[in-house]
Amino acid sequence: MPGSLNRREFLKSVGLAGAGVTLASSGVAEAAASNNKPNEVPYRYWWVKYQDKPTIEIDWKQVQRFKEWKTTRGSLSEYRSDMYGEGFHKKLNDLSSRNKKNWEANAVSGYTTKDVAFKAAAGYGRPTMTFMGPQKTSTPEERGVPRYEGTPEENSQIIRAAARHLGASSVGFVELDTNTTMKLIYDEQPNGDKRKIRFENIDVGYETDDKLAIPDKARYAIVFSVQMSGETMQRGPTLTGSNTTGLSYTRLWLTLAQMHEFIHGLGWQSYGTPRSNGLGIYPAMATMAGLGEMSRLNRVITPQYGPMVRFTFLLTDLPLAPTKPINFGVMEFCKHCKRCADLCPSKSLSFDTEPSWEVQGQWNNPGHKAYFENSVTCRNYWSQVGTNCGICFAVCPYTMDDEATIQKIWKATAATTPAFDSTVTRIQNAAFPAELGKPIKSPESWWENENMPEYGINTMRGGRKL
Repeated sequence: MPGSLNRREFLKSVGLAGAGVTLASSGVAEAAASNNKPNEVPYRYWWVKYQDKPTIEIDWKQVQRFKEWKTTRGSLSEYRSDMYGEGFHKKLNDLSSRNKKNWEANAVSGYTTKDVAFKAAAGYGRPTMTFMGPQKTSTPEERGVPRYEGTPEENSQIIRAAARHLGASSVGFVELDTNTTMKLIYDEQPNGDKRKIRFENIDVGYETDDKLAIPDKARYAIVFSVQMSGETMQRGPTLTGSNTTGLSYTRLWLTLAQMHEFIHGLGWQSYGTPRSNGLGIYPAMATMAGLGEMSRLNRVITPQYGPMVRFTFLLTDLPLAPTKPINFGVMEFCKHCKRCADLCPSKSLSFDTEPSWEVQGQWNNPGHKAYFENSVTCRNYWSQVGTNCGICFAVCPYTMDDEATIQKIWKATAATTPAFDSTVTRIQNAAFPAELGKPIKSPESWWENENMPEYGINTMRGGRKL
């Protein structure tokens, strides 16, 4: 029966029967040896390895600072016109509106009146995003005391502790370098203002109608994630599923504002985006900070939460100890899995076995080797279903909760023994079947669970010593 594999059957199927004890015991020793080092994110599974470079290949000489408005968030109408002709953008937007209206009127599962109201509620309460944060907290100078001072390692520790308490799932740090990571900061803001982002030899940053100016000394990035709900995501591509990102962004922006205030209260400066997704390339910064690996999704997969996270970051002049990139087998696993590409309704994800240097369109930033996606066809499907889909996240094997021992075993296997990747994928397909374009779970069944954990997430994931 699908989903009934026990631990021994799983081990036997991947050729590891009898090896489980050795696998687990070695993990304890390695975890004890690797935890709590200043340049590592603490409390990671033993199979997460730290290294100087990320698993994605980067040609930093080719990487240029990207204009955010060139993504499909900013130039979708232009890309649609180029690919499908004038008027196509409007036709799809009109279709989206009609579909949602008709589906609500006909009480289609996942689009009912309660789903519409739920989606609106999840997006309420987001704080206003500001370049330098709210600055409502008094500074040490205003309180008549010296500003907080600590070593980069001590600073990283208190930042991580504060961010975790305020809702961040994982936290890492990047020190900007002119020849490499500085290029991950956007050259220009999103559509709407297209303001230039510039680093200058100044003491305090400022913003004008056409520019965001950041001091050169604010070269430390605090990169963090918030966890998303797998339960709602498995109801995608409906409105119930889209609540996954709706609530996550509300929480993410609140934590971002609170971290601005914490740094301000310590007596240091911080700089973030005044617009959604506007400061830099979040997946790239998260990869460099060691929060996860890039994947076939062309998004980050994390060891603790899989792809079920949203990222942001802010820059500060508070000295921080950078964290290293990681390797836990994702890029190798994605070469053989292809589950997300198989189940993508718009067939927008790459089926190539190897990642490529060749981009799909101007919405992709060149200079790195990746599984580039067709963002236009992806967004076309969004318009048809009236949501942001999310099926690729929901069906990813790394999305599955890792409380069960069997889940830990296959993740350790994927990280350490790539020869078994195809077998692991076949077992995942059998244990967690999915149909093309359909929710994994019934949207209506979500409303029947009155004992869902807070925010629909498992806060034990990533929050315990392993």
